[in-house]
Amino acid sequence: MRYISTRGNAPALDFENVTLAGLAADGGLYVPERWPSFTAAEIADLAGLSYVETAVRVMAPFVGDALTQDELRALCTEAYGRFDHAAVTPLVQLDGRNWLLELFHGPTLAFKDVALQLLGLLFERFLAGRDTHLTVVGATSGDTGSAAIDALAGRAKVDIFMLHPAGRVSDVQRRQMTTVLAPNVHNIAIDGSFDDAQALVKAMFADRGFAGRFALSAVNSINWARLMAQVVYYFYAAVRLGAPERPVAFSVPTGNFGDVFAGYVAQRMGLPVARLIVATNVNDILHRALSAGDYSVGTVTPTAAPSMDIQVSSNFERLLFDLHGRDGAALAATMTGFEASRSLAIAPAMREEAAGLFTSARIDPDAMALAMRSASQTACMLIDPHTAIGLAAARAAELPDVIPIVTLATAHPAKFRDAVERATGQRPVLPARIGGLFEREERFASLPADLAAIENYVAARAVPAERVAIPA
Repeated sequence: MRYISTRGNAPALDFENVTLAGLAADGGLYVPERWPSFTAAEIADLAGLSYVETAVRVMAPFVGDALTQDELRALCTEAYGRFDHAAVTPLVQLDGRNWLLELFHGPTLAFKDVALQLLGLLFERFLAGRDTHLTVVGATSGDTGSAAIDALAGRAKVDIFMLHPAGRVSDVQRRQMTTVLAPNVHNIAIDGSFDDAQALVKAMFADRGFAGRFALSAVNSINWARLMAQVVYYFYAAVRLGAPERPVAFSVPTGNFGDVFAGYVAQRMGLPVARLIVATNVNDILHRALSAGDYSVGTVTPTAAPSMDIQVSSNFERLLFDLHGRDGAALAATMTGFEASRSLAIAPAMREEAAGLFTSARIDPDAMALAMRSASQTACMLIDPHTAIGLAAARAAELPDVIPIVTLATAHPAKFRDAVERATGQRPVLPARIGGLFEREERFASLPADLAAIENYVAARAVPAERVAIPA
């Protein structure tokens, strides 16, 4: 399997090198040269398999010859052995048609663990045979940072620099990052929004003088390997609800479009996905783009669902690439215009094509709180604000009654204790496996949202790349 840039002007890479590279040299995102395809019989054969075995079969076409299936199986076994549920991502029924896919059973209580536990092992595996030290830079609206840090803390040949918006993540999210004191972990609180943090990470990759000094890589969902791992749980859930004979819809709370794009990949591979419901909060750029063709950047509004407080959705570029007929030059021109004007009008034909699979919903704070309260009262379940947004969108969806809707439960409710308590009157308890979080020492730097300041901080602590052998 080869990977190409959405902007058409970067070298094609194999799986190993695309994992280590993260962002493409031309500023684009890597995608497979072609989408692998599963037959109905191959999907049916997934029924009854463990999560690890499902992961091996779904990811094998993307990995190619970078790993044998036995090697991939060993990495998956180690990664998912740290989850506290044997099913890894269990399905829970809420009512006659609504289900929750619990993605928060990993070590940091969020869906990001599903991909990042594996990505950390892939980094370690691929670096073992190289005279290379990787400098991982990332931006987080809360959960990516803690999951990436847990996955990479103490690993050889890797430093991680994680940017988060100061004061805009929950206290649990922040402490899960800042109390990890491993010497290769560097937390940076920036004076700005997640979009500012994400822009700074992209600017570091684009700064040839800076990027040339270090072997930069990414852990955000701009890294293909991370997104690939998220495709697995769509297959795992769907076959348990009757696929391939029965289509299944998914409601996905999303800000950066990575988690829902993984569902798109699953559909392109042959999974019978009836609908992907893009659930946004009041930071609704994705809803405006899909419903009205208005992909224009507004002002970020802080909410009780901070992981969705985003106005620039990086992974949307991957969908736009396909909607542009996989014409990298055309998309590069489109994205250059967007980056200059902060606005993009999606052509009606493209919007109509996307509407064959995607619908969207904008969920306001009252509807979010009502969904949390309803789940508590009718199903005796506490759900976090992001999951509540997905559930509210699922219940508003216009789909035939025979189609089950799976809402992705992206975080444990205890990560957002105050918001859950306000909505339900019940305060979630932190699981024992992260007990003592509020007694641990914190360590982080506070910096302005300024590229020079961030690059100087990283340069003073990262290992230079004189001996690095990763393709440019």
